[in-house]
Amino acid sequence: MPVEFLGMGATNDGSETNKRSGPSFDREYTIRLAREHEEHGWDRVLTAYGSGTPDPAQAAAWIAMHTESLQILLAHRPNLSIPTFAAKTFATLDQISDGRLTVHFITGGNDQEQQREGDYLSKDERYARTREYIQIVKRVWTEHETFDQQGTYYSFADFVSDVFPVQQPRPEISFGGSSDAAYEVGSTEADIYCLWGEPLANTAEQIARVRATAAAAGRAEPPRLQVAFRPIIAPTDDAAWEKARAIVERIESRRGPKNPWVRKGGGRRPQNTGSQRLVDIAAQGERFDRALYTGTARVTGGAGNSNALVGAPETVAAALLDYVDLGVDILSARGYNTLDDAIEFGDHVIPIVREEVARKDRERAAALA
Repeated sequence: MPVEFLGMGATNDGSETNKRSGPSFDREYTIRLAREHEEHGWDRVLTAYGSGTPDPAQAAAWIAMHTESLQILLAHRPNLSIPTFAAKTFATLDQISDGRLTVHFITGGNDQEQQREGDYLSKDERYARTREYIQIVKRVWTEHETFDQQGTYYSFADFVSDVFPVQQPRPEISFGGSSDAAYEVGSTEADIYCLWGEPLANTAEQIARVRATAAAAGRAEPPRLQVAFRPIIAPTDDAAWEKARAIVERIESRRGPKNPWVRKGGGRRPQNTGSQRLVDIAAQGERFDRALYTGTARVTGGAGNSNALVGAPETVAAALLDYVDLGVDILSARGYNTLDDAIEFGDHVIPIVREEVARKDRERAAALA
């Protein structure tokens, strides 16, 4: 089965290493970055969510209007809008993009970030709310007769939408997390389960957990799997490791209250399980498997997708193929110089991975024949 590549649909050129050069929503940069992804072999881009960042739904619409085939992964938190309203927004975006939308639901693992927007539910309550929210969105997308809802978090009567997605029966739903509650909700409700890049052995354990939970929920097919990394590539492995060390030094030099990319924990352990796992793995060592580097996660406090794959294009491609062999379907990658790195990765890594996956698929087909 062909592998897919997910990049970042950023709205400005800021990163852990670079202060942004323009506004938070830089319209021209957003279009240019999306088009470079489209022209250099990527399948889709993520429009991310933060309490103070530009609205990802409107960024997604802007990208859809200025690209032809690029798929869009829209991040959405079920804390501000009711699911009926959100489902109409998603359906409208799927119409605007002519069926190129996937929705990534973020439950939220940090109390402070949630409370910035008035969300004071506990973590377990947030996951229960997310499950109810996703179930309602699915109904709004697929039911053409009025229905009522009397749930724990949402209640309404006699609702039916007048806008439906292009994709039938509905767009795919993406979900991520590493806690027990996350596995339970995502393995049951999602079409795509997203993991942050960890060593192969750890990732294999997570994949097994997702598949077992999906089977226990009665699903005939488990969710497809996505794993995310920060690629650091150069013409040779040695040059790439020099580049990686320079990136870590740059991040360390920018640590402080004005750098939004570095966790502000005052040395405290992060709340969300995914970041805790990254911090714990970094404490065990800096290098794992072919090319996994945890130094980038260490200096950011495990903030988001932060483990790197370091090496020449051939080395990074081989490392990604190791995850494909575990059963990963979607490879997410975001560099530190977002635009230039997207072009470089698209030109030099993606073709190697696609060619090798296609070769293995041909071999399997021949063996079955």
